Formats: sequence, C-alpha cells, structure tokens
Amino acid sequence: QVQLVESGGGVVQPEGSLRLSCAASGIFFRVYDMDWYRQAPGKQREVVATITGGGTINYADSVKGRFTISRDNIKDTLYLQMNNLKPEDTAAYYCHAHRMNPRGSVSEFWGQGTQVTVSS
Repeated sequence: QVQLVESGGGVVQPEGSLRLSCAASGIFFRVYDMDWYRQAPGKQREVVATITGGGTINYADSVKGRFTISRDNIKDTLYLQMNNLKPEDTAAYYCHAHRMNPRGSVSEFWGQGTQVTVSS
C-alpha cells in the first residue's frame, strides 16, 4: 500500500545537474519528515538532505550550496535538485519517510533507490 517511487537518476558529467523526484502514496504525506540518503558501493548509507513536515531543512556538509531539497504537499512529491555534480556524488539515492505516531511508535518507509553516476 505504501509506496515511495523515485525517478530522475542517470549519468551526468561533472558540473552537470539532475533533479530527483520521490512520489509518495499510501501515507498522509504532509505530516511526514522526508529525507534523501545515498549509498555508494562498499560505503555506509548517509543522509544527504532532510526536510521536516514543518519545512525545516538541513544538508550534509558535502552537498551544502549545491543541492536543494523541497517538497510539494499537493502532489505528495519530494525533490532533490542537484547542481555542480561531482564524481564523489555517484551513488544510489534513496527517499525516506518517517514520523512519530501519536502514541510514541515510529513509522518509516524507503524508496527503491535511483542511481546517479557522475563521470566524464
């Protein structure tokens, strides 16, 4: 029932741009905090950017000034605009939704991932 469907990945040259999308269904989207994570082969998954249901945004230092996270609560979609891409940005990028339930438990969901490859 719950789905996070990512799109927008691909192969791009250094200094190029991509926009990732995450279309959510089966959740009350606007109350969820949303994140983008990435994972390169052999490396730990790391958070790239976060945006809460209230609109508070944070970025990893490695992407600050280059990436922009946003959300459309009418379309139930999360975005990541990536500019000035570097080879070090090459990874599978994952959409993550999470919230604290009214009685203290947590709900969280992951997208399937979309591959971003930055190469000359």
